[in-house]
Amino acid sequence: MSRKIWSRRSSISPEFVDCSVLIYNGKTPVRCKITEGKVGHKFGEFAFTRRRRPYRTNRGKGKRGKSKV
Repeated sequence: MSRKIWSRRSSISPEFVDCSVLIYNGKTPVRCKITEGKVGHKFGEFAFTRRRRPYRTNRGKGKRGKSKV
């Protein structure tokens, strides 16, 4: 069974090892498997709140394709 964690600033204790938790990121809960390496860290470190967007160089023609008359 997975526990819901609403407090992102709480520290991860050893009793959470090998548990699956749902960490709330402000919009939706994010599933996270707790391992021994995560003990002592905060829950919020493992539930990102911002979306990763790849950098794109060509976003369309824009004004390059239009000619001034």
